[in-house]
Amino acid sequence: MVSLSRQQRFPRARASVRTARQFVGDTLGEWGVSERRDDIRLCVSELAANAVLHGVPEGREFSVRLVREDGVLWIEVRDSGPGRPTVLRPGPDARHGRGLWLVTALADGFEIRDESVGKTARAGFKLTQG
Repeated sequence: MVSLSRQQRFPRARASVRTARQFVGDTLGEWGVSERRDDIRLCVSELAANAVLHGVPEGREFSVRLVREDGVLWIEVRDSGPGRPTVLRPGPDARHGRGLWLVTALADGFEIRDESVGKTARAGFKLTQG
């Protein structure tokens, strides 16, 4: 199978979460991927929000990359900030902290990769279509 890849950069702004979700939705449409579309778009929203709120230094950008290969679609969100995100298991009354927990519940694979500068949060989704 041919590997597909597409990447885009986004400014550190709350509106970028919506724009990143749209980028992913548009790319999935172009690639003919319809299965798990809602899960994938929700997860990119959570990862992008995490980057904007906690990872991207002032004046910097983050990137979203989609890679489709061997029946798996990977979403990668990379920022240049310090620190490492942690998956929390918040209580029912918690007002925040569910984002990465939700990603790990919906995705078939999840990892944080340290980069020379910053890190990449990566979520994988197994696809049954071609």
